[in-house]
Amino acid sequence: MPHRTLIAAHRGGLFLWPENSARAFRESATLAVEQAECDVHLSADGEVIVMHDATLDRTTDTRGPVSARSAAELSRVRVRGTAGEAPPTLADYLDILAPSAVAPRIEIKVDANNRPHPGIVPKVMATLDASGQRARSWIIGFQAETMAEAQQAGGLAGVAWLSELSTLRDIGLDGIIAVAKHHGFPEIGVTEGVIDAEFLARCRAAGLGVGTWGANHAPSIRRMLDIGVDIFATDDPPLAIRLRDGGA
Repeated sequence: MPHRTLIAAHRGGLFLWPENSARAFRESATLAVEQAECDVHLSADGEVIVMHDATLDRTTDTRGPVSARSAAELSRVRVRGTAGEAPPTLADYLDILAPSAVAPRIEIKVDANNRPHPGIVPKVMATLDASGQRARSWIIGFQAETMAEAQQAGGLAGVAWLSELSTLRDIGLDGIIAVAKHHGFPEIGVTEGVIDAEFLARCRAAGLGVGTWGANHAPSIRRMLDIGVDIFATDDPPLAIRLRDGGA
């Protein structure tokens, strides 16, 4: 490998534990990964809640948008597979990671109407500051304007702008690089299937790091390690650790 590729536990490691649950983060905090990735939304009363989907339907015992319920109401929701745990708040997630060497990687999501949550960036930053972890945290997301707001807030380990395949098709890699350079993002992210040595070389020539997701099985994990991406988020962090650090 040209350099040491970092590993993030995607949603805490969803092949092994209920995704984005306190249990998943407790487990991933004990692993030799560099980061544990989570996703966040806002509750109706402005609490930052860890949940991948904009609705509660898929992963909990409750239905409806996350943003339609107060933090108190969400504390009574139960995440499937956790023996009764509620969805963690961002503060809960940060408290779990704080004693460990595993750093936060926080993806800011949009609401159930595909719109940015108003005021979510300042709330995320305030929560990071209350935990004393802004300097070691990464903020990631698909909305360039939201990521620009995080970049302008400053003091983070980094900001990564993620791109859908449709964005790559629409504006091409040159367009993605131009947007990232315009906003000063240090890293871009795309799904692992589109990354090859040429893709990585073009990004590196532009001074950009490259992160990815979707490397969840041995062939794709090995490929990302061989190419030398900066970081990949994986659903199977123990396997990724073995392949990177054990060479198996």
